[in-house]
Amino acid sequence: MRNRLISFFVVALLVVTPPLLAKDQKHHAGHKHHKDHQDQPASGAVRTKREMVVTAHPLATAAGAQILKNGGTAADAMVAVQTVLGLVEPQATGLGGGAFIVYYDAASGKLTTIDAREKAPAAATEQRFMVGAQTLAFSDAWQSGLSVGVPGVPRMMEYAHEHFGRLPWHRLFEPAIRLAQKGYARSERTERQVAQLLALNPSCDDRLYFRDSNAFAYFANPDCTAKPAGDTVRNRAYARTLKAIARHGADAFYTGPIAEAMVDAVQADRNPSGDAVMTLQDLADYEVVERPPVCLWYRGAHEICGMGPPSSGALAVGQMLGILDNFDLGALGPLDVETVHLFAQAGRLAFADRNLYVGDPDFVTVPAEGMLDPAYLASRAALITSDDMGAASPGMPPDDFDPSAPQPASIEHGTSHVSIVDRWGNALSMTTTVESFFGSGLMVHGFLLNNELTDFAFAPTDSTGTPIANRVQPGKRPRSSMSPTIVFNADGELSHLTGSPGGSRIIGFTAQSLINMLDFGLDPQEAIDIPHFLNRNTSSTEVEVPIPGITTDFDRDALVQALQARGYVVAPLAGEGSGLSVIQVTDHGLLGGADKRRDGTVGGR
Repeated sequence: MRNRLISFFVVALLVVTPPLLAKDQKHHAGHKHHKDHQDQPASGAVRTKREMVVTAHPLATAAGAQILKNGGTAADAMVAVQTVLGLVEPQATGLGGGAFIVYYDAASGKLTTIDAREKAPAAATEQRFMVGAQTLAFSDAWQSGLSVGVPGVPRMMEYAHEHFGRLPWHRLFEPAIRLAQKGYARSERTERQVAQLLALNPSCDDRLYFRDSNAFAYFANPDCTAKPAGDTVRNRAYARTLKAIARHGADAFYTGPIAEAMVDAVQADRNPSGDAVMTLQDLADYEVVERPPVCLWYRGAHEICGMGPPSSGALAVGQMLGILDNFDLGALGPLDVETVHLFAQAGRLAFADRNLYVGDPDFVTVPAEGMLDPAYLASRAALITSDDMGAASPGMPPDDFDPSAPQPASIEHGTSHVSIVDRWGNALSMTTTVESFFGSGLMVHGFLLNNELTDFAFAPTDSTGTPIANRVQPGKRPRSSMSPTIVFNADGELSHLTGSPGGSRIIGFTAQSLINMLDFGLDPQEAIDIPHFLNRNTSSTEVEVPIPGITTDFDRDALVQALQARGYVVAPLAGEGSGLSVIQVTDHGLLGGADKRRDGTVGGR
């Protein structure tokens, strides 16, 4: 039996409303699932027989697929994928960041989660992002040594390989080392995001973004234009770093010259508040934590499992689905106004609880079990009417928790997601990040350092002096929205893997991919291609504008008008988009979908 923390059955209450919209793209719960089709799906989903890897970049997918072909496990393939992503998608992930993994070991039937979240320095204070009584501007905090947390990725790779790997450790680094030495073509996405940040500088000489000379030389031309897409990029410093880790393990990163360079860069960088920054001891002391997964039954047929605190992912996704379980979506379509309405209201309620209760469980008491209690979620669902409720208040889950104040909304970006299934049926769902685009902007030994500590609340208390659960504390891990997810069917068999980048929108992107597959019978690619809609308990509900050739077409104007008639303020989805990587296990092999909003690809055989 799998080792689970929470496993609940939520009883469905029947609420039927008329369907609307979706322009011939509607699918119902009675739709015949694609797992019954042996031919290649017309949607563009990819079918393989034995193994599969889905990532946000074709070179990372190719590296993972080669490791799987060579007899590697999902954990082995992850190491190859992660090291390549850190090279080709440095704005999103890398050695200087952190990650969460949900891993299913088929032989033992055990499901575990690996917390490789970055940590605050041991000498950090609650006033880290304060100057006097004022909080720092996000840009000042982001672009400073204050934002850098102790990275978790190298220890995470080592831990996963030691527990679940088969191939020799050094072989897993060969694809990334080869690419770093021989070169690869810079992507249009990287060029675009570099240009966006450079444009925020007042001048080329007076730079806040890409102020670090190593990062500037790597990403920009001397005239402060972004180096163009298609150019061959070589990163020999990164290759040397990978060789050191391949030879000597993660200790080569956390001690010695690489560690010293990281500490020197952080301590020499901007420090608006003067709070303590990362030290060599902080690096030497870093460890990943294996935590029990958080699971919830959906429709009595799907057990959905993910990463618990310090991530808010599994709790918020679980709350949304647990609330939606009180409504019948089977008569609706994925873009009907009632679907969008119920999903948006569930998002409001889940984010209200998330912003109050969730923090690092080693520091605060998180009412995880109570937040997913079926009766509690039914009571939250009963708050939903036919109109937009406006800003939702947090509930009172039936569980212990620390008195705390809600955290104001914060900015989250810069993430990637990976889904892998190997020939033995082992499965890995991993979301990995450096936080904002290009992390803190500091580059050492060929990789960027994260700005993950800006995920903490900038003020430690509210105006009344009540502490915020996600406040800065020494050695604490900041709250995250990353939602790596693995789903099992009613017989306990592996069913789906999903997850996405997207800052706090990750929760909505992941939850929507699940209802698209589990309620509407869409295959992974169809589920990804449906335009996004969500509400994070803010004033406006976001509805994605269709992207020709990328997303499913629909009448957005009609949907917006129907939502406005229910009291909604509707805005286009702006900021970091999704990058879903989805795998479905079928009777005839594996079915995969990759998000074309980024450079996602599916590989395997």
